[in-house]
Amino acid sequence: MRIFHIEAQSVTEADHLPTGLSDRGFLWVACSRSEFEAELPALQGMLQLLCGCTLLDLHVSDLLNAQLPSHHDYTSRYDLLVFRRLASAEADGAPAQPPAPEPRRARRGGPPVLRRIDTSPVGFAVFDRVLLSVHPQGCQALAHYASRLLAAPGGQARSAGPHLPQQPADLMLRIVNQIVDGYLDLRRELSRQLDHWQTELLQPRTRFTNWSALLEARIALHQLDDICEDQRTAVLDWIEGLAGWEPDDDTGGQRGLELLRVRSRDVLEHIERVVHHVRRLEQNAETAVQMHFSAQSNRTNDIMRTLTALTAIFLPLNLIAGIFGMNFEFIPLIHLENGFWWAMGAMALTTVALVALFWRKRYLARSAGR
Repeated sequence: MRIFHIEAQSVTEADHLPTGLSDRGFLWVACSRSEFEAELPALQGMLQLLCGCTLLDLHVSDLLNAQLPSHHDYTSRYDLLVFRRLASAEADGAPAQPPAPEPRRARRGGPPVLRRIDTSPVGFAVFDRVLLSVHPQGCQALAHYASRLLAAPGGQARSAGPHLPQQPADLMLRIVNQIVDGYLDLRRELSRQLDHWQTELLQPRTRFTNWSALLEARIALHQLDDICEDQRTAVLDWIEGLAGWEPDDDTGGQRGLELLRVRSRDVLEHIERVVHHVRRLEQNAETAVQMHFSAQSNRTNDIMRTLTALTAIFLPLNLIAGIFGMNFEFIPLIHLENGFWWAMGAMALTTVALVALFWRKRYLARSAGR
């Protein structure tokens, strides 16, 4: 568990839950899901002391649920936002033996980028002057943002006042924005992977065999689309609730409230960018598969057209050979000294004429790109 007291010009980290708040700044309490479950009585007592209320039992269950989709809820005293973030061993750096392992989905097959689609929720309880965040074990988003707040070992932030969050909701939106940026990075990796597959699919002389990985990619894109839609709905609900807030000292007045609205719309715009790009990747993958099979069908048609033309060329030759092979005593040219060469000349002339005719009609022409 990490506890930060954030003021206009500085950030300090404490090693125990506070029993009171100063006149300036606000408190950020960040803990893992297992720590939240173990320290729930102490955290509820702190919230009752500092905020005059505690978390509802249903909201406690939401924060403890490791499979909950992104959503927003609120009471008259606080707002609750659950936001799913990317969860991968490569990104999180979770300890080898965590004190309370959380349920995870089975790891995906296919390229490594697809394994990063697995997600886990981060919960935020936003009070007037307290932000309580519940993260998965070893959450990198918490570590990254805490390191940005604490730029020096002594706990004093080097950032100027305007660069520090001014209220709990502002801090929550900054963390959520950092989570969405992780999806933007994943989007770029998926784009590179799908571009590589599209190049392979459209090669006419290569046989594409990586269908299982391509299917995994399409399933992953569908899942990512669903996750981003839940995130978009949650942020829209947050913005709708934000419209009813009144400017006061806790929100930084009208300017602070407008800043929250602008930052919320910025987060929503980032999510919509991810959704738009994911859907475009789905369409590109589907189009590439259709073009692949169309190209294979065209190649098959070219082969059959060529074989048909060659068969048509040899049909007259077989006819001539069959006529001269009949068991009749009197056949024209059969007893002539040059009869064989006349027959061969007729066959050669027929062949040249048919080849010229079929070439003119493009039955034997090479297709473009072959």
